[in-house]
Amino acid sequence: MNLPPKITRLPKPVSFCLIAVMGLLTLAAALAPFTDIAPVKSLDTFFYDRFMIQDRDRTPYSHDITIVDIDEVSLSGAGQWPWPRYRLARMLAILSSHSPRTMGLDIVFPEPDRLSPGHLARQFKRDFQLDITFPDIPHSLTDNDGFFGHILDQTRTVGARYYYFDHVSKGAVCKGLPLTIKDPGGRTALSKAEGVLCNTPKIETRLASAGFINNQYDTDGLLRRTPLLIEYRNGIAPHLSLALFMMENNLESLEVVRTPTGEALRAGRINIPITRDGFVHANFKGPGRAFRYIPAIDVLNRKFDPDHIRGKTLLIGSSAVGLNDIHPTVFDPHFPGIEVSAVLLDNMANGDFIRIPSWSDIALALACLAMGSFMLAVFNRNPGPAGLLLAATAGTGLMLGASIILYYQWLIFISPAMPLILGLVLFILITFTRFASEKRAAYTWFRQLSAAQQLTMEIMVSMVETRDPETGAHIVRTQHYAKAVALRLRSKGLFSDTLTDKYIETLFLSVPLHDIGKVGIPDNILLKPGRLTDDEFRHMKMHATYGRIILRRAAEKIEGSNYLAMGEDIAGTHHEKWDGTGYPEGLAGEEIPLSGRLMAIADVYDALISKRCYKPPFPHAKAMSIILEEKGKLFDPVIVEAFVEIETTIREIAARFGDEE
Repeated sequence: MNLPPKITRLPKPVSFCLIAVMGLLTLAAALAPFTDIAPVKSLDTFFYDRFMIQDRDRTPYSHDITIVDIDEVSLSGAGQWPWPRYRLARMLAILSSHSPRTMGLDIVFPEPDRLSPGHLARQFKRDFQLDITFPDIPHSLTDNDGFFGHILDQTRTVGARYYYFDHVSKGAVCKGLPLTIKDPGGRTALSKAEGVLCNTPKIETRLASAGFINNQYDTDGLLRRTPLLIEYRNGIAPHLSLALFMMENNLESLEVVRTPTGEALRAGRINIPITRDGFVHANFKGPGRAFRYIPAIDVLNRKFDPDHIRGKTLLIGSSAVGLNDIHPTVFDPHFPGIEVSAVLLDNMANGDFIRIPSWSDIALALACLAMGSFMLAVFNRNPGPAGLLLAATAGTGLMLGASIILYYQWLIFISPAMPLILGLVLFILITFTRFASEKRAAYTWFRQLSAAQQLTMEIMVSMVETRDPETGAHIVRTQHYAKAVALRLRSKGLFSDTLTDKYIETLFLSVPLHDIGKVGIPDNILLKPGRLTDDEFRHMKMHATYGRIILRRAAEKIEGSNYLAMGEDIAGTHHEKWDGTGYPEGLAGEEIPLSGRLMAIADVYDALISKRCYKPPFPHAKAMSIILEEKGKLFDPVIVEAFVEIETTIREIAARFGDEE
């Protein structure tokens, strides 16, 4: 049996349509990086996170940063927050005595300390008209904010601020920053704050410098990047970490410059990469608490190693959950806010911020165009499935590999998501189109084959009709009788494993072959108008054997031709009888194939109601009475019952396909 022809090249109309669709998809993918389509951004974020996670252990954090933590243990040991400012002042004095490099306060003190003795005296005077005094307290300790400011004045401490973008703060006046951020080329378009939360004046004026502690989550609620610069009242304010970095490196000003990867802050010999809106992509290297932490209570109790303070950058803040300075990151859903500043400061010191170049969208568009052109070239070369898969794998692998190398060598992130998706979509599109075209070609081929088989069968049947003109309409009627009885048996749940749709369809095709063996019977016997002699009847009975032999030989030549195999059973057994008295082999009961038993009742009924050269047609009623008489003798009783149950259908078939005069 010949196999369906293989498609070596798609039809031209299909090829043109496929090329047009591939071109449109490539163009859409190239434009996608310039949009804010959520699924695209989510895929970019997926690769960003995976690269960061895989790179987590390559460059550890610096040991030059120590975090003094007002944690739950400290709050439990020294009292709930807010602490009196004199306690914080005492802690700063202890830390300062061990010569840290700089200190950063990740806490804003916007209101006067209500626990100051002077404040309490004024409160009692106003509320109860009572004059209370604290005769044993030095005057310098009657004002906690003043005392705190006095201690700050003796240290190099950077304080914190918080900027508002949704409302204007009333009466807030912050100390002018000694730091200057220059942007002479107008390269940035920073977020503009409407208001600011700064420290009470007695504290604010004693700080060496200040920086904001604002953070901003991505749309999925994770912290990946944070603002490093914010514009406020025609000035540019730095993040707390940047203010600390400038103080440590004795930098009074920074300048926004252009680098090969985009905007950056030039800080001496270091360039700090920023986005046009003043953000940095923080290079988190693991879960929180990766830096050295000293509980604040241990500082107050002087239970710490001075070497962990001396020459270090100190960040003072709180990781206590109740103080709500916890942020979700890729590594940790409870990342301490104070440690965000530590990460940024460490990134500045090591120059290992993650960079997303300003030209990344253009690079992605070109990569998509390259991927689309590559897949079009592969399609035009028309490789087989293995070659197409290899080419698609090579193309997507090249894009992914380039993205990985850029990240791991230079911490430059260019998302491979869109080129990879485009390559995958185009591969699926080409494969599906080829599959659909091959399936269509195979379907056409099988239709032609089926038509050829049907034509072969009709030719074989026509051979019988030329020998026996009475078989023409008989063949059509017996086809429909057999099919109708088979459907009835299946509806009753009988022979359900056998009577599938395929079986019944094959039965319908095979029935016309039941008398194919008559081509081997001489005309003087086949067309004899009278009763046959015993010797002539022996010859006539041979048509069943001849039919089996003819169809068996034909079936052996055609692989998978089920209708010829069933035709062989029908031709060879449709004259067998249920009681074993039939011919040619004397089979009985279920030894006779189901197809032969169905053919037997269809053949006999139609012979009874039809005119033959040796008899007139019998009425339907008489034919049915004969069928019932032969129940259990000539016919399978179960099949007779089904035949009787569809008597109306049988009569309709006989009337519809009656013999022509």
